[in-house]
Amino acid sequence: MNKAQLRKLYKKKRLSLSTDEVQHKSVQIANNLLQLDIWHYDYYHLFLPIKKWNEVDTQPIMNILMSKDKNIVISHSDFDSIQMINILLEEQTVIKENKYGIPEPINGERISDHLMDVVFVPLLITDQEGYRVGYGKGFYDRFLANCRPNVLKIGISFFEPINEIEDVHDMDVTLDMVVTPEKIYRITKND
Repeated sequence: MNKAQLRKLYKKKRLSLSTDEVQHKSVQIANNLLQLDIWHYDYYHLFLPIKKWNEVDTQPIMNILMSKDKNIVISHSDFDSIQMINILLEEQTVIKENKYGIPEPINGERISDHLMDVVFVPLLITDQEGYRVGYGKGFYDRFLANCRPNVLKIGISFFEPINEIEDVHDMDVTLDMVVTPEKIYRITKND
């Protein structure tokens, strides 16, 4: 299937999940993340979920990061430039939903893409080579391309990876691993 077909299918699948299922699966993902040796870094980029689209609830991941006193970075989306503006999450950070239902910081200290150590990447579905299907705007591909080459890219998904996404291209940035409620998938790069 191509990205458009997969986007339609997995949006529908995700919307069919109940609120309880979303919460339970989100906690399972966070518990699986605790098994990884990723908690010694400094800067962690985390998305805030769009609730109306049943995205993975990242509050359990945020709780882990806060308990470990890590720098949490969240983004504001600039739809004119299709760029993400990264902001350090602090006590005084104000978060509001934009017109698309995306919770975003409206104030705070801007953080360079190059400071990111770990990026938790939202997605609808991924394949076994680490290619992902998001909403199709390319925000994350642009952002990840600006990060350091060794940034750890962790996709979090309710669904297991599929065999293949038919229409990947050179601008697509692959993930290093995918964490689902059931399992951790490490991506082997075929260079």
